[in-house]
Amino acid sequence: MVKKPSALPRSLLSLRRLLRRSISGRHHRRTATPARAAAPAAGPPQEKLKGRTVVVDVEGWLMRSPLSAFPYFMLVAVEAGGFLRGLLLLLMHPALCLLALLGLDDLRLKVMAMVTLFGLREKKVARISKAVLPKFFLEDVAMEGLEAFHDKKATVVAVTSTFPRVMVQGFLEEYIGVDAVVGREVAAVAGRYVGFLEEEHAGMERVGALLKEMEGTRSEGDGAVGLVGAAGTVHHVVSRYCKETYVLSEADKRAWQPLPRDKYPTKLIFHDGRLAFRPTFSAALAMYAYLPWGIIVAAFRCLAFGVLPYRLSVPLAAATGMRSRLVAGPPSPPDATAAQKNQPSGGPGRLYVCNHRTLLDPITVAAGLNKPVTAVTYSVSPVSELLAPIRTARLTRDRGEDRRRMAALLARGDLVVCPEGTTCREPYLLRFSPLFAELTAEVTPVALDTSVDMFYGTSTKPGAKWLDPFYFMMNSRPEYRVEFLEPVATAPAAEGEEGSSEHGHGHSIQAANRVQRVLGEALGFELTGKTRKDKYMMLAGNEGVVAGDAKK
Repeated sequence: MVKKPSALPRSLLSLRRLLRRSISGRHHRRTATPARAAAPAAGPPQEKLKGRTVVVDVEGWLMRSPLSAFPYFMLVAVEAGGFLRGLLLLLMHPALCLLALLGLDDLRLKVMAMVTLFGLREKKVARISKAVLPKFFLEDVAMEGLEAFHDKKATVVAVTSTFPRVMVQGFLEEYIGVDAVVGREVAAVAGRYVGFLEEEHAGMERVGALLKEMEGTRSEGDGAVGLVGAAGTVHHVVSRYCKETYVLSEADKRAWQPLPRDKYPTKLIFHDGRLAFRPTFSAALAMYAYLPWGIIVAAFRCLAFGVLPYRLSVPLAAATGMRSRLVAGPPSPPDATAAQKNQPSGGPGRLYVCNHRTLLDPITVAAGLNKPVTAVTYSVSPVSELLAPIRTARLTRDRGEDRRRMAALLARGDLVVCPEGTTCREPYLLRFSPLFAELTAEVTPVALDTSVDMFYGTSTKPGAKWLDPFYFMMNSRPEYRVEFLEPVATAPAAEGEEGSSEHGHGHSIQAANRVQRVLGEALGFELTGKTRKDKYMMLAGNEGVVAGDAKK
């Protein structure tokens, strides 16, 4: 009788490999041999889905492989609960890896849900699901997986077995356009989560109930179609309720490509949150290790710009890693005669119109000019106004009063305006308010762009906007790109426009659109008709008015 060799060494080797992959957050892919090419995963033909119910496995079909849940729980922990909660989840990572090695994946998810969601308000987590997570989920969507069911005139039901429903509902409904989302629920009491994630089978049972309800309204024989991955419980559950099921193997899925930005079903124009990177274990560990130093560096940079002249503060900031790229300097000042013609008030000021990236935009323009300017603001925190190293003037949102105030400021010196009215992180320009075009016959557009590696310097979170410049300064290598463009005429007679007496403010609207186009071409940004109200209603559920604003 031949004794079989012990399987212990092989098991230990597998455990070692799994541990190394879990800690690093990376999963190595096998290289396909030339003799066996990967067969393309065939989705159902379009006529198969028209008018039917399609059940999509979020992790197994829609998202690319491998998909790690840890970064998404870390995002919710930091953005909804704060950096201390995120640190607690980070410290739990070795225990989470151990649970995964022992095959206790369900317990691992329950632990992450408990640490991440315990005590948080349901409304706050729902806002993070809609305003923060979609950016990162869209980066994980497989182009082929989405194309298999999107725009097929079908009723789409998305099923998730990994994430609590509240974490994916905003992304799936707002950006993918599904009709219903089924997932595991988290227990809540009095509007706050207590952290208990329900059993997996409970969430899956709702799939059958929902399909029976939907199919009850359809003609007999239609049946539902399932798009699922080969592994996981969703495959077995969906197969019981769907007339046809298309199963995707892991080998085929690895060949799928990420979804390009220009193919997003809904454009990602607005998103919120502080973290500008995907917080994998290694990335989050690096952030927390850098955080104390980042606070010191940010305080130094803020002090330098607030106290020292620009010829000293800019080089000092550059020595700490902050870059300011002046692509093109300001145009030569016009002669006195031209200045008198361009300024109805006869003052010496020049109007600089820039797109809005952060609250530091006017300061960056002043540094590029190397002279003081005045910036007009709407809903800026009083703390930000107090700490600003340049002059600021608050507007009232009353058109006549604001026009008088801006004209008076322009008569006394250079003025910087951001007619978008709010910041935008993505390569888009929002609609320009036309008021600036009524103040002078010529404006100087300034194209601004920023780059950050760790923290976003903008936020819609109430009570935290005064920290926006500080977060921007906390980045290890923040960058501002400044380009002064050639002056643009805003007079009513430009390009054959009619005067304002006949068409009201029509000429100023056309002039504002013209300046927007010039800035869009210089930056390579797409023009939109979105406004400040659109942004805040989508991300925060309000109109973005801070205390002290006089809204008229």
